Amino acid sequence: MDIRAAIAAERRELADMLDGLSPGQWDEPTLCAGWRVREVAAHMSLGFRYPLSRMALELVKAGGNLNRMTDRCARKDAAALSTAQLAAALRDNAHHPWKPPVGGVAAALGHDVVHGLDITVALGLERAVPEERLRVLLGQVTPRTTRFFGADLAGVELRATDLDWSFGAGTPLSGAAQDLLLLAYGRRLPPGHLQGQARDRYTAV
Repeated sequence: MDIRAAIAAERRELADMLDGLSPGQWDEPTLCAGWRVREVAAHMSLGFRYPLSRMALELVKAGGNLNRMTDRCARKDAAALSTAQLAAALRDNAHHPWKPPVGGVAAALGHDVVHGLDITVALGLERAVPEERLRVLLGQVTPRTTRFFGADLAGVELRATDLDWSFGAGTPLSGAAQDLLLLAYGRRLPPGHLQGQARDRYTAV
């Protein structure tokens, strides 16, 4: 699969989704703790809108703490930009070459897909990520990446119900592949998305 083409398609599709949200939905919480839809959308386009020099300056302001820097920028930009501007920042940069500091181009796809799911799953929207994109990202799931994202999957085997994929060993935990991808990225899901004895461990209350 052409991952760059998949990234461009994902960004355009997410921009269309954002354009279709009501004003109230933009202020709804997402799976990213403490962020509404508008903060997640602002964060997704941060790498397009900030040159490296400004990114470095913001990091210094945050005392070198990357998480603090991204949180401050997301909140500031979400307040400063209109919802139309936030959606356009994704669409207009569909082919932007940005990628995270680690993980390469596949990580850039993961960034867009997972943050898109942070929004759609929290809002209860019926958006299915195309299977070929999911397979690329599921193929990147390793013990090292789950630790990086703070996902505690000890003693659990993730089993996708809609494609042939599993990860880990232990008590079976089943769900749609895109929901299990969210678990691998350290998210908790709304009730009803998972099946298995361990489901409450990964369900948001």
